Amino acid sequence: MSNFRLTEFLNVKNNKENDIGGLDINHKPASNVGNEKNAKAFFGDLFIQEKPIRFVQKSGHCNVTHINMEDKTKLFLADIFTTAIDLQWRWNFFMFSAAYIFGWTCFGLIYWAISDNQVQEALQNNTTVSDDNRCIFSYEEDLPFTSAFLFSLESQTTIGYGYRGITENCPSAIITVVIQSVFGCILDAFMIGLIFAKLSRPKRRADTLLFSENAVINMKNGKLCLMIRIANLRKSHLIETSVRMLYVHSRKTEEGEYIPLEQIELNNDTGDDINSMFLVTPQTIYHPIDEESPLWNLHPNELAITTSNKFEIVIILEGTVEATGMIVQARASYVPSEVLWGHRFHNILTFSPKRGYKVNFRRFHDTYATSDIPICSAKSLSSEFDDSDGDDTDEDYLMLSPNDDSPQELSP
Repeated sequence: MSNFRLTEFLNVKNNKENDIGGLDINHKPASNVGNEKNAKAFFGDLFIQEKPIRFVQKSGHCNVTHINMEDKTKLFLADIFTTAIDLQWRWNFFMFSAAYIFGWTCFGLIYWAISDNQVQEALQNNTTVSDDNRCIFSYEEDLPFTSAFLFSLESQTTIGYGYRGITENCPSAIITVVIQSVFGCILDAFMIGLIFAKLSRPKRRADTLLFSENAVINMKNGKLCLMIRIANLRKSHLIETSVRMLYVHSRKTEEGEYIPLEQIELNNDTGDDINSMFLVTPQTIYHPIDEESPLWNLHPNELAITTSNKFEIVIILEGTVEATGMIVQARASYVPSEVLWGHRFHNILTFSPKRGYKVNFRRFHDTYATSDIPICSAKSLSSEFDDSDGDDTDEDYLMLSPNDDSPQELSP
């Protein structure tokens, strides 16, 4: 299919429903489902619908499962505290309850054994155990285990009803009370530390860090750039905010070796020090598509008809939470069908004399198409600008134009 036909398709007038991305500056980008339907209608049987298999979900979760791990249980139990933190809340509550009930039951059995042993010795001697000589004061012989379990629970939780108590007649019972007190302190410290660590994790803080639904490619300072918008929804700041972008793809080497999910770092250019971004208002992250970029040979045709993930752009935002001092990380990814060629983000920042700067998050994800973007790869664009002969070709000078159904020529 020629570039002329693709441009003609992208510039259909008076029929925005069949326009991938659209060319009206007030037009919102179509959803991925709409793009797929339009592309299928235009390209016919050549269009194959596939659901992209993502490396990183839009929510930031990594689509990776570990299998065939030897000694997995042993390795995870060796670091039981981290394992417990990673568990879901319902399992934490179950473990919390089970640990205490298990402790009360075990020590209750020990107290029951001690008291029962005292009763058996008295029966062998044809005597009875008086209340003053019992190991546990007010121990009920009719309900021996229940009485021992309640004494264990009251001792470890220091309820102190004053009805049951240990006496000095049985050293074994005294030693058991001491051991249970130490065990209770250790268990309390572990459980309280676990709950506090789980509550203070900045995992939910990442939910208030926002990424644009689509990435866009457009001109900036004479270069094609990949652009992604990010924002912080809370008024509390992130300290030492940093952003990384990764190009993830699978490839074969010249020797025939298959390298799955190779990660290539993309250079960022925000016009400021990226390692100390002041993320108070939404910021746009730019990746200049130059000779060192893996997107150097990317043509818009690949974005218009591709539904499988030939590559994936992963963006990672890290910062220190001002309130807790803990590091938070938020992630998002973009497959080719989520990259809009020739679009820019709408301005969402306004100024009011009374309220200062205002951010309109209703239009945070909105983009608009521009008419000054070539539909050729950055490599082709650069080579044509550097060509001293000035020979124009359809492939290198096709433009997206809202006013003409035919391709425009770009004057270098």
